[in-house]
Amino acid sequence: MADAPQKIQPRTLKGFRDILPELAIPRERLVVQACEVYRSFGFVPIDTPALEYLEILAGKGSDETDKQMYRFQDGGGRDVGMRFDLTIPFARFCAQHIGELGTPFKRYHIAHIWRAEKPQRGRYREFMQCDFDTIGTESLSSDVETLLVIHDLLLRLGFEGFRVRINNRKVLSGYLEEKGLRDRSVPVLRALDKLDKIGEEKVIAELEREAGMQTGDAQDFLRLTSVSGAPEEVLGEVANLMGDSALGQRGVEELRTVLTAARDAGVPDSRVALDLSIARGLDYYTGTIYETLLDDLPSIGSVCSGGRYDNLAELYTKQRLPGVGASLGLDRLLAAMEELKLLEARTSTASVLVPFFESERLGDYLAVCARLRREGIDVEFYPEPKKLGAQLKYADRRGFPLALIIGNDEWEQGQCQLKVLESGETVSVSLEGLASAIRDRL
Repeated sequence: MADAPQKIQPRTLKGFRDILPELAIPRERLVVQACEVYRSFGFVPIDTPALEYLEILAGKGSDETDKQMYRFQDGGGRDVGMRFDLTIPFARFCAQHIGELGTPFKRYHIAHIWRAEKPQRGRYREFMQCDFDTIGTESLSSDVETLLVIHDLLLRLGFEGFRVRINNRKVLSGYLEEKGLRDRSVPVLRALDKLDKIGEEKVIAELEREAGMQTGDAQDFLRLTSVSGAPEEVLGEVANLMGDSALGQRGVEELRTVLTAARDAGVPDSRVALDLSIARGLDYYTGTIYETLLDDLPSIGSVCSGGRYDNLAELYTKQRLPGVGASLGLDRLLAAMEELKLLEARTSTASVLVPFFESERLGDYLAVCARLRREGIDVEFYPEPKKLGAQLKYADRRGFPLALIIGNDEWEQGQCQLKVLESGETVSVSLEGLASAIRDRL
C-alpha cells in the first residue's frame, strides 16, 4: 500500500497575507467609494500588466525601489520586474497610447503592487494602490485639482480629521542651487524623506555621508525645512532664502498659487498645511508634492501621497508628457481604520438572511429571495433546513442586520417574521409589504 502523501504546511510568505471577509468587505467598499470620487472629477479607468520589461522599471524610482523590486527571468529568458508603483507603468502606457488618447488625459488605476521592503504596521510586500493622474499639461490647475481630489476622497471615505501637507520640489532644489549643491539634490532629498523615520541627527549624518555636505550646510538645509507659521509668512521667508535661484522662486510662487486656489475652492485651511520637510522618496518628482496624515493617527504615516512629475514619460518617448497625481494607500488606510476601530464587525455582504425551515418549500423561499433582490435588497438564503437557533447563530456571527423567518404557518397566512438581530425585536409583516418593511429597518 502506497504511503499517503505528506501534508504541506499552509502558510504565507513574510510580508504577504490572506485577506479575510472582515477586511475584504470594507476594502472593497473603499475601492468603490474611491472610484466614485475619481469619476466625479472626470478620471477614467485603465489597467496595465503586473509584469514589465525590467528596463521599463529599473532606475526610475530610487535606489531603494530598485533594491525592493521583485525581478527575475521568465520562461522565455526575458528580464522582467513586478511593478513597484502604478506611476511608472502609466508613463510607459502613455508613451505607447497617447496618440489615440489625446491630452490632457486623466486616469485612475486601482491594482496591486509589490515591494520587497521590511514589513511593518500598515505596510506589506504586496499591497493595493488607488492612483489618479493627469498627464499632458503643466497647468497648475491640475496641481490644485489633485489636492481637491485628495480632500474629497478622504471625506468620502469617512474622515473629517486629516491634513494634506504640501511642498514643492523646486523650492528644495532651488535652495540647493543657491548654495551650489544642486548636483547633490538626489541624495539630499532621499535623506530628507527619512526625517520622520530616523530623526534630524541621523539625517544630518546621511547628508554628510551620502551627499558630501558639510555639517553647517546640512544644518542650514534642515532649518529651511523646519520653517513654520502662517503660509504667507513662511513663503515670504522662504523666498528670501532662495536668493537669485529662479527655480526656487518659481517653486514659491507655485505653492502660493496652489494654496490660494484650494482655499478659493472651499478646502478649509485646517486641512492643508505647507510643510517644507516633505521630499517624497521617488526621484521623478519635479514640482508640487503631497502627503496626507490622519489627525487621530499620524504615526501610521501618509495615507495619500503623490506629486508632479514633468519628465518621467520622456524616458519612453520624445513627446513631452508632464504629469501630476497621487495615490491612496488603501492597505495602510485600512490598518489605520482597524486601529481606530472604524471598521464594521461584519462578514456578510447581504443585509438579510432567510433561514430554511420547510424543505418542501425550497422553491417558495428562493422566489421570495429573488423578488427581494429585484427590489434592490441583498439577501442570503441558508442552504440547509436546520434548527432556527443554529441558523440565527450563523446570522449573528456574520453580522446580518435582519433575518426573515417563514415557517408553514407564515406561508399559509402570507406573513413572515422580520427579526432585527441586534435588538431581538420581531415584527410580523405581510409578504407583499416585505421589501418596504426591510428598507425601513435598514
